[in-house]
Amino acid sequence: MPSNIVVLGAGVSGLTTALLLTRDGKHNVTIIAKHMPGDYDIEYASPWAGANYLPVATPGSPAETFERNTWPELAKLASNTPEAGIHFQDTLIYRRAKDKGTPVGDWFAELLKEDAWFKEVVPNFRTLPENELPKGIEGGTAFTSVCINTAIYLPWLVGQCLKHGATVQRGIVNHIADAANLHSSGNRADIVVNCTGISSLYLGGVTDKAVYAARGQIAVVRNSPQGVMMTTSGTDDGDDEAVYIMNRAAGGGCILGGCLQKDVWESQADPNLAVRIMKRAVELCPALVPPGKGIEALSVIRHSVGLRPMRNGGIRVEKDVVDGVAVVHNYGHGGYGYQTGWGCSQYAAQLVHEVLARKAKL
Repeated sequence: MPSNIVVLGAGVSGLTTALLLTRDGKHNVTIIAKHMPGDYDIEYASPWAGANYLPVATPGSPAETFERNTWPELAKLASNTPEAGIHFQDTLIYRRAKDKGTPVGDWFAELLKEDAWFKEVVPNFRTLPENELPKGIEGGTAFTSVCINTAIYLPWLVGQCLKHGATVQRGIVNHIADAANLHSSGNRADIVVNCTGISSLYLGGVTDKAVYAARGQIAVVRNSPQGVMMTTSGTDDGDDEAVYIMNRAAGGGCILGGCLQKDVWESQADPNLAVRIMKRAVELCPALVPPGKGIEALSVIRHSVGLRPMRNGGIRVEKDVVDGVAVVHNYGHGGYGYQTGWGCSQYAAQLVHEVLARKAKL
């Protein structure tokens, strides 16, 4: 008999987990979420993301496994499923020695290594020779990665869930155990999968104080960096400011970023930071604008702010029981929700199957 599962949250983690659980045909899955693809709310991180695949996990950590296992799925979609809104991009990673020990430098520590663990994962990994380094850059690497148009990818995930029989419903849940009563069948769910991201900080029955916001701000422009995605290890404008450029697939615009502001919850774009972001992007990639032009030649679509759902201790993917309700958690992905999404969701689905198998034996 099929099991009843409620997946709480419709960000990239919730939708990917739900898709994996619906695909095997053994479960009746209901997705319950306050925010859905198409919404833009500061609580809902997934639409604001760049989004791309730039591995940052420490070797030997669970996050490394998640990133390793996610790449084949993203590459397969980029190759075979254009309607998912993912495409390959040549990628350049630049390193400055003076950024070591800064928030952004530490965030990118693994990404910046010339002997990075992921050099055997992504295609075409190489160390950049000195003649390919911009002024002020002391080292770097290049490889092939992907960039994701979130405005296409998130609805595609919803469509795939619906195709495989999931039910999608709006709902606000104040306590994780209450979600078990929201299954579309009217029956109590056998298990709840918690993919609530930053809301796990205050969701009853979870209230994970290790979760915190890391504010990011970007500019989305119509200008194209000619198919190249790039970032550096830091900037001269502040330890928590960054520069990165990525071109979303299928007309999604070019993302210029950014910052990593810990415990800052401001939802509105800072105009001064916006100017710094655009100036840094043009300096790093002059091809964004006509020769001799500056940020006045950028055609801005919007300035956006998102809150990365960071977590001290890293991503939480584990089994739990809350007020008698079986729960599998999958949250705390920070700025890595897309590049760990499939790996985390595969592990979460495995834990769901373990819980259900144990219940079946009781």
